[in-house]
Amino acid sequence: MLIRVEDLSFRYSRAKEYSIKNINLKIRKGEFVGILGPSGSGKSTLCLTFNGIIPHSIRGELRGDVYVKGYNTKETSVAKLSTIVGLVLQNPDSQLFNMTVEEEVAFGLENLGLDPEEIKRRIKWALRIAGLEGLENEFPPNLSGGQKQRLAIASVLAMKPEVLVLDEPTSQLDPLGREQVLSLITLLNKEQGITIVLVEHNTEYILSFADRVVVLDKGEIVLEGKPKNVFEEVELLQNLGIRLPASVRISHKLKKKGLLERSALSERELINKLKSIMKI
Repeated sequence: MLIRVEDLSFRYSRAKEYSIKNINLKIRKGEFVGILGPSGSGKSTLCLTFNGIIPHSIRGELRGDVYVKGYNTKETSVAKLSTIVGLVLQNPDSQLFNMTVEEEVAFGLENLGLDPEEIKRRIKWALRIAGLEGLENEFPPNLSGGQKQRLAIASVLAMKPEVLVLDEPTSQLDPLGREQVLSLITLLNKEQGITIVLVEHNTEYILSFADRVVVLDKGEIVLEGKPKNVFEEVELLQNLGIRLPASVRISHKLKKKGLLERSALSERELINKLKSIMKI
């Protein structure tokens, strides 16, 4: 098991309530796990425990354990864990601080003390995967929002992590930038075999591409399973304030009328079902 979370609870310093409570979770190598939940449900806090930022950089009361590739994050440095788990935040500007795209990708590699030739190879590879070839000398603030986020991902990718944790990476992007970043995430998982943990409000994407969905509320896991099973729980998800895919909302209404057997249908599946019903 690549990541194993056991009875994990965390309360920030001076906070009265725990942000996450009694979390038990296992993530397998190559898996794509989507994390959903309302604002304040503990999604970001959970992500920060995967690479040791909690408890090493952000202090508070931590109970339970997180194991990453067998390493207990309490006993392993963030530097060590960063070579296994890469973290991408929702605001790319908070992660970009070098003068050129190439320097941005090189920064982490230089801190690892890698050979210059290896650094060059990794930079070229990461920029190609992220679709940023030819922009090596660009000033990062001049990039589009989607390009900035793909640069943040490339900078993490260059470290060759086995797990990529992304906390709402498309929340500040326009539709084009959002599509570019989500396409990149799919490629990394399906073609590069990188394990993905994604916090994302685009539930259509989660339904279509995730292997498993974890739903948090008030710091606890309230639902977990395959997307087809999780999105069948329409009333629960709506009560939590989670925006459902349009296809699921429509399918659920048709299911209540006895026209469909399931609610958790993708757009294509719904269209095919409607054609069958109308005998087109």
